[in-house]
Amino acid sequence: METMFDLLRQDIEAIKSRDPAARSTWEIILCYPGLHALWFYRISHWFWLRRRHLLGRWLSQLGRFITGIEIHPGAKIGRGLVIDHGMATVIGETAEIGHNVTLYHNVTLGGVSLKKEKRHPTVEDNVVVGAGAQILGPITIGAGSRIGANAVVVKDVPADSVVTGVPGRVRSHAGLPLFEPSEVDLQHNIMPDVTVELLQALTARVTELEEEVARLRAAEGLPVAGRGH
Repeated sequence: METMFDLLRQDIEAIKSRDPAARSTWEIILCYPGLHALWFYRISHWFWLRRRHLLGRWLSQLGRFITGIEIHPGAKIGRGLVIDHGMATVIGETAEIGHNVTLYHNVTLGGVSLKKEKRHPTVEDNVVVGAGAQILGPITIGAGSRIGANAVVVKDVPADSVVTGVPGRVRSHAGLPLFEPSEVDLQHNIMPDVTVELLQALTARVTELEEEVARLRAAEGLPVAGRGH
């Protein structure tokens, strides 16, 4: 059974493996607010599970004051979470995060309901969420997916997907060069633009239809638009 110290050690190792700027264990321990926020969460969550709710909340608010990252002690977070930079990141009470997830700064895992129910997202294993992305409601982000910067996601995302835009548009990342199965990455310079792809497909279809109409008019001996009367 994993102990608290096992989790803390894995948190450090996760940063070592995913942040090329990390030069040493001591640098990570002393200089990474995302790690500090996660450790505040781990302690406050321990109290939360033992129904010491006020103490858990107080510790989480202390962590927010020190790091600028807000994690509710009621959230469920697995091993190897990396909050890179992290400022203004918010993780709500009923959010669930799997293993080896990466969140960049200003990410929100927020709720859309005032009822006391599951109202925050579930983020499965090996997901990467870009800076400024907002994931809202009791939706599921499937394992291995990538959420682009500033995307707004309000519907379920299948596993191994790419989401970009407002509202977030989904496509499979199968065959895309930016995804290596063994790596956690988010290369925005080669992320697909789903909106542009849709417009390109519509433009191509309109061109096909125009050409078909021109052929039919020519076959009937009718003047073809754009070619004079």
